[in-house]
Amino acid sequence: MKEEPLATEPAPQKSKVIAAIPCFNEEQYIGSVVVMTRRFVDSVIVIDDGSTDATAEVAREAGAEVYQHGENRGYGVAIRSALIKGNELKADILVILDGDGQHDPKDIPNLINPILAGEADVVVGSRFLGMGAKPPFYRRLGQHVLTAATNLGSRQRISDSQSGFRAYSSKALKSLSLAESGMSVSSEIQFAINKSGLRVAEVPIDVSYIGKLKRNPVGHGVSVLSRILVMASLRYPLILFGLPGLALLGGGLFLGIRVLTVYGDTQELAIGNAFGTILLCLAGLLSLFAALMLQSLKELLRGGAAQLAKEAKIYEPGSEPSKEK
Repeated sequence: MKEEPLATEPAPQKSKVIAAIPCFNEEQYIGSVVVMTRRFVDSVIVIDDGSTDATAEVAREAGAEVYQHGENRGYGVAIRSALIKGNELKADILVILDGDGQHDPKDIPNLINPILAGEADVVVGSRFLGMGAKPPFYRRLGQHVLTAATNLGSRQRISDSQSGFRAYSSKALKSLSLAESGMSVSSEIQFAINKSGLRVAEVPIDVSYIGKLKRNPVGHGVSVLSRILVMASLRYPLILFGLPGLALLGGGLFLGIRVLTVYGDTQELAIGNAFGTILLCLAGLLSLFAALMLQSLKELLRGGAAQLAKEAKIYEPGSEPSKEK
């Protein structure tokens, strides 16, 4: 009797890992970052956000595919472009890191391991885990404030909400829909992770702070914090404004009853309580009105992020960006 050959399991397919580097005027560092990153991924793409120096040329010479914005549109738009290109290129894992040499590409294997193991859809490289170098104190303080605000607003706990060193699975690339154009996009991603039900993990990373800061840290922190408050307001308007509005209105009505009681007993108007009644009732009504308006705006904006993503126009390798007026 002829023996049938034993069935063999197919060899596991290797995951396609792409690194995306959003940058603006980073000709000094981008070449070395691309060269080092290529050792740990299958390919590297650079999202050049309208640089006016030789960033694009240096990145190409280092072996990256370069996609250019016609003008500087902001970090958030560059991140959206990176996610879009990662999805278009059918990446199983997309790693995003900065082009200024702050992040160490040697951390990429640790960053992608939770996704390869099926434990996470998004992995955040945290500067506050492990024994690596920490940011200067004043930056660390600001980052903790922004992280606390982001965690509270998104209901998703992460130790480093502002980290730009992250890995995304193909599922995350298809699920995340972003609208922020500035640095607050990192916080928006955390809101989007929670909304999409994606699993998130963190791993420790090393950072190197070289060169001068490109932006004022105080102005940057205030700008990001204000956008976090806006995002939280749009996501939970009935909680953030509706409940306080009801409480204020209730307090005003309580004082109003007291005013009427005092007047009925003494025929005198309790001026202080009367003013308190008016102020609390007005504040409560305004807060309730704001809650209803923001809830209506939330409904109108549902699905609007997809339209905004189309504005992140990028140019294919070899094409020249046109001058936009």
